[in-house]
Amino acid sequence: MGATIIFSASYALANVTSASAEQAVNLPETQQPRLVSAGAGVTELILALAAAPQLVGIDSTSQIPEKLAPAMTQVQRLGYHRMLSAEGIIALNPSHVIGSEVMGPESSLNLLTQANIHVIKLNSATTEQQLMDNIDSLSEIVGKPSSALELKRTLKQQLAQIADKRSQLTSKPKVLFLLLQEGRPARVGGKDTAADLIINLAGGANAADFDSYKSVSGEGILALNPEVILLSHRSEQSMQATAALFDEVTKQIPLVAHTKAGQQQAFINLKPEALIGGLGLSAIDAADTLANTLVQQFLVTQEIK
Repeated sequence: MGATIIFSASYALANVTSASAEQAVNLPETQQPRLVSAGAGVTELILALAAAPQLVGIDSTSQIPEKLAPAMTQVQRLGYHRMLSAEGIIALNPSHVIGSEVMGPESSLNLLTQANIHVIKLNSATTEQQLMDNIDSLSEIVGKPSSALELKRTLKQQLAQIADKRSQLTSKPKVLFLLLQEGRPARVGGKDTAADLIINLAGGANAADFDSYKSVSGEGILALNPEVILLSHRSEQSMQATAALFDEVTKQIPLVAHTKAGQQQAFINLKPEALIGGLGLSAIDAADTLANTLVQQFLVTQEIK
C-alpha cells in the first residue's frame, strides 16, 4: 500500500485501525496537517472541532463565520467541490483534501493522489450515527479528540430537542422546498434530497411526491399546496424577514400566494450550506428552526380548533 490512500466512505466510517491505515492518515507529531476542505458540511465540522488553523483552502460552497474571518485570511477560496482543480490545490501544499463522496472530478483526485496528498471521502451522513462517525474520522486527522466529544455531546442534545418538538405534532404538516434561481424556473426538492432530510427530521412531510430535484411551475406548486415553504437561493443573500421573503417569492411565482403557506406567509429561509453534505451542522440548525415553526404554528392552530 502506498503512502497515499483515497478513502472510500465505508473505510472512513469503519474506524479501520490497521498499522498501514494509521501510517497513511497520521502525520508526524511535529507536522500540523494542512487541510483543504471540499464541501460546506465538512468545513463546518472542521471549524467546530477548533481546527481552523489547519485549513489552507476551502471550496466555493464553504462559508467562514464572521467571527473567525479575521484569523483566517490565509485560507484560499477554491472552486466548486464537484469541479476541483488539482493544480490550484497542489499549489497550497496541503497534506489532506477532505470532502464527501461527490467530491471530484476523479481525474483531479487522481492527480492529488499522485502528488502524495491524502484524499479522503466521507459519506454524506443521513443518520445521527453516520454524522458522529464522520466527526470521529475528522477528529483523528486534526488531532482534536476532546473537541469531538464536546461537539457530539452538543449535537446529541440538539437532536434530542428536535425529537421532542417532533413528538408534539399529531400530524405531519406539508412542507415544500424551493430553490430560487434568477432567470430560471424554481426547483423543488423531492424525496432523497438534503431538503427532504431536513423536512423529515423536523417532523414535516415533504409535499413533493417525486424523487430528486425538479423544475415545477406555479400551477404545480399550487397543486402541491404546502403549508410551509423552505427557501434557498443559488446566489449569496442575507437572511430576510418573512414579509420580504413573501414579496420576493410571490413576485417570481404569483400562484404561491394562494397556497396554504402563502396565505399564512409561512416561509423559512434556508442557508445554502444546509443542503450540502447530508446531515450536518447547518442541516440540523435548519431542522431545528423548521421544527420550531411547525410546533408554534400547528399546535396553536389545533388549540383554536
